[in-house]
Amino acid sequence: MDKALQDYYEARFDMMTSKGWKDLLEDIDLIIKSYSNVLAISDEKELYKRQGQLDILLFISNLKQESERAWEELSNEKNV
Repeated sequence: MDKALQDYYEARFDMMTSKGWKDLLEDIDLIIKSYSNVLAISDEKELYKRQGQLDILLFISNLKQESERAWEELSNEKNV
């Protein structure tokens, strides 16, 4: 793994250990729960909007796990 990519992931992991990141994830979890209520969706346009919002929120919510998975894969490639 090159140095720039290593620095990128290390900075990302540093960010994810901060209180601010943890607070953000708590807020995102609350929003995801509130957006998951399909009974509140009034029409097709709102449904598509809600799907897009949830997609982004889930991306952020899962970013740490996906980053760790990618880090492991990159680290394993280096050792092969």
